[in-house]
Amino acid sequence: SHVLRYAAGIGSHDAPVRYEDVSAAMLPHRYPAEGRRTIDLELRGLEHRDHEPDFWTIQRNNLARQFATRVTERVQARDVHHLSVFALAPQPLLIELGRLLGDIVPAEVHQLHREPKGWRWAEDADPITFRVRRAEHDAAEVALVLALSATVKDDRVIDVLGADAAIWAIQAANPHNDIMRRRGDLGEFRRLLRSLFDEIKAKHGESAQIHLFPALPVSAAVEVGRVWMPKADLPLSVYDQSRGRGFVQTLTIG
Repeated sequence: SHVLRYAAGIGSHDAPVRYEDVSAAMLPHRYPAEGRRTIDLELRGLEHRDHEPDFWTIQRNNLARQFATRVTERVQARDVHHLSVFALAPQPLLIELGRLLGDIVPAEVHQLHREPKGWRWAEDADPITFRVRRAEHDAAEVALVLALSATVKDDRVIDVLGADAAIWAIQAANPHNDIMRRRGDLGEFRRLLRSLFDEIKAKHGESAQIHLFPALPVSAAVEVGRVWMPKADLPLSVYDQSRGRGFVQTLTIG
């Protein structure tokens, strides 16, 4: 499996993804296809921060250019057959990475754990209890809350979209910032999200747009973009939590 590393600034902190950590997490099921040579997508030395408007445009364009030359071209040349993805970045950029990955090549997305620190799945961890919430009314503004890492209360969405917003959600019963421990939980999240995208489109129609409010582990954020289908799903307006300003719109997909 080819190792794909993606790192972009999170607030005022850089987000390194060390080779020693990610290669250890792949074994024994897979091993790095090119030894210590990895496919790296990153932008070093950027003075812009994620609360500045230009940040999202610069980072998104940089990611697209690097992905085209370092991933897409190698996949088209049949040089890459499987990717192991290790990513740390603001959530809108992780979702964009997932969109670029799509289904162009089989891939496994890994999760960075806090305790014990590392990328190896802990299959003996307790499974996540997911709760799905469906909007009971139609509305001009449609929100989808994805709250696994933290609680996202309705008033934070209403502050952005207004009191009449139709709010859908996938939530964890006990959200926290180290919740994604098992491969199976990531697969179940994908299944639920795929189903909800279909339900939202059926209820609100082809012309609707989904305002996406994520509070997700990094692996789940990447999978949002992979699950989203450009020819089938509604456009996504992706928000990010900004310190002191609440949720702010960052980028649009589709």
